[in-house]
Amino acid sequence: MNKRFGFVGLALLVCAGISLAMPAGKTGSWSGVVVDNLCGAKDAAKSSADAGACAKKCVEGMGAKYALYDSASKKVYVLDPQDKAAEHAGHKVNVKGTLDEATETITVTSITMPKASN
Repeated sequence: MNKRFGFVGLALLVCAGISLAMPAGKTGSWSGVVVDNLCGAKDAAKSSADAGACAKKCVEGMGAKYALYDSASKKVYVLDPQDKAAEHAGHKVNVKGTLDEATETITVTSITMPKASN
């Protein structure tokens, strides 16, 4: 009986330690242009087609990662998972997810393009 309580207590301590060690992250939404993390703001100023082509070239050939350039904060955030971001290279988007401020990476829950205004 005491071994069982000891094992349960140890398991709880391990779980608590792991959860304290992991960064919490900031849940929110961001708007901007999907670019790559090497060119960032420079590509965001280009046309959608040019920015998308440049981002794809840098990701495929130079090891860059798809990222969001947020013009309000003038920051570039790497987007994870990359496959969700790849579909929107060069597009203005709204991203929802969790920001890891230490790595400036947004774990994406959704990426949507703003509706066109009439």
